[in-house]
Amino acid sequence: MSLSHSSLASAPKFSSSITSLSATKRITNLLSIKPRFKLNPPSKSYSPSLFTAKPNLNPVLKPHLPSPAIRCLFTGIVEEMGEIKHLGATEDGGFDLNIRAKTVLEDVNLGDSIAVNGTCLTVTSFTNKEFTVGLSPETLRKTSLIELEPGSLVNLERAVQPTSRMGGHFVQGHVDGTGEIVEKEAEGDSLWVKVKVDKGLLRYVVPKGFIAVDGTSLTVVDVFDEEGCFNFMLVAYTQQKVVVPLKKVGQKVNLEVDILGKYVERLLSSGFVESIKAS
Repeated sequence: MSLSHSSLASAPKFSSSITSLSATKRITNLLSIKPRFKLNPPSKSYSPSLFTAKPNLNPVLKPHLPSPAIRCLFTGIVEEMGEIKHLGATEDGGFDLNIRAKTVLEDVNLGDSIAVNGTCLTVTSFTNKEFTVGLSPETLRKTSLIELEPGSLVNLERAVQPTSRMGGHFVQGHVDGTGEIVEKEAEGDSLWVKVKVDKGLLRYVVPKGFIAVDGTSLTVVDVFDEEGCFNFMLVAYTQQKVVVPLKKVGQKVNLEVDILGKYVERLLSSGFVESIKAS
C-alpha cells in the first residue's frame, strides 16, 4: 500500500505551540502531586569535602552533667558537723586532719575544697566515711585548728555550685584571724556570745553586718570598740547545727570578716575616690 503526496498533506499536523502546552500541563500535574514517601537516610559512603563535615549516622545522646563546683566560695551555712578522727604531723613534714563525715562526702572528689571551721582546705584522700585534708604551717598559725584533738567536732561545708542558694554571705574560707570567746549568756532558748578580737580586725566588723565565726555566717549585733569585742546571738536551731555553742569561754574561734569591707578600704586608701572626683 502506498501513500500519495495528497494523503500525506492531509494528515493532521501538531504545531510546536500545542506540544509546548501539553508539556507544561504535564509538569503542572506533576507538581500538584503530594509526595507520600520519606527521604532516604544519607548513604554510609561519604566523599570527604573541605567545606562540609561528615554526617553522624549514629548520634549518641550525652547525659546532662551537673555544673562543676566553684571550688573556693562558701555561704557560711554549715552542712554538718564532722568528728576529728586523727590529726598530726606526717612523715614528709606536713600536717593532716582526718575527719569522719557523711553529707560532704556524697559527691566529693580529690582536690575539692571543704571548709573546716571556716578554713578552706583541700581533700587529699577520702573513703565513704571519712576524708583527709592537709594543713600548711601558715594555716596552723592563723587559725584555731591546732587546738583540735581526736573527738572534736568541726563545722563542714562544701564549696557552692552555681545553682546553690546563697543563704548566708560570701565566705572565702580564708581566715583573717582568731577571736576569743569571753562571754556566753542564755536568753530564753537563744544564746548570746561575745568575742574579743584584735582591733586591727575589729575595724571591719559593723553592727548588723556579716561575719563568719568558725565558718558559720552570723549577723553582728553590737560592736564594743573600747573592749575590742563584738557579739552575736544564736537561735535554738543554729545551736544544734554548729560547734560554737560547744566551746567554752576562753576558747578560740576562726574569724573571717566580710570581704566587701576590705575592698572598700582598699579603694579608699588607693585614692580611687579622689581620682573619680577629679575626673
